[in-house]
Amino acid sequence: MSTPIDISEHRGVRYLHFGSEWIQGAMRIRRPNDLELAYTREMMAGLLLREAPWPRSALVIGLGAGSVVKFIRHHLPNCRVQVVEIEPRVLAAARQFFALPPEDDHLAIAIADGAEYVLDHDRHFDYILVDGYDRHARAGALDTFPFYLACRQRLSDQGLLSVNLFGRSRGYHASLERLNGAFDDRMVAFPSCDSGNVVAFAAAGATVTHGLPDLRAAAQGLRIRTGLDLADTVARLAASGTLPGGMLVL
Repeated sequence: MSTPIDISEHRGVRYLHFGSEWIQGAMRIRRPNDLELAYTREMMAGLLLREAPWPRSALVIGLGAGSVVKFIRHHLPNCRVQVVEIEPRVLAAARQFFALPPEDDHLAIAIADGAEYVLDHDRHFDYILVDGYDRHARAGALDTFPFYLACRQRLSDQGLLSVNLFGRSRGYHASLERLNGAFDDRMVAFPSCDSGNVVAFAAAGATVTHGLPDLRAAAQGLRIRTGLDLADTVARLAASGTLPGGMLVL
């Protein structure tokens, strides 16, 4: 059975659903390039961890409403983006209802299984962002040790993986263990945001080392450049005890 695609609007925000109450994407109609949902903002927190002109390339697995893709294309125009989306009707909805930009030299879209794409291709990326779920909020093959290991192998020396762990209430810790194992403990899970989503980051290649003052300064600069405000993310990291000695090390 194919996935139902539903569109709703409320108070100036348009939402994407896959035949359930789960929100699969959102766009504030008057600001289509903003990241409306908190977890999508946190998936871009890699911009706090590497310095510009990073990232030069990004792989986005799971298109949804195209929020992350639009943000990257608008604010990081030199970044080459490869999107992999398994459902053609999601792509059609993103184009029709969510202002997804057309493909060009810096944006390519493949209709394919995200796990198979990573396993079958040998291109390397600075940033891999994984947000792929079915109508029941199940990640399937996108939450397996072989997939995470393949993602690690597809990352450049400056590479970061960002994974949305929404909807994995029973397998949440097992998901983190798989991710941590694939990246040899170079992983951090950000504290849950208001929506209940948890975004995890994993690194390959060059070490990431930032103290809280560095992260706060990076968040301020990012807000000035792009309007993306991650000050609350940094504050929750500071309050959570996630960073031993106040240092984020990946």
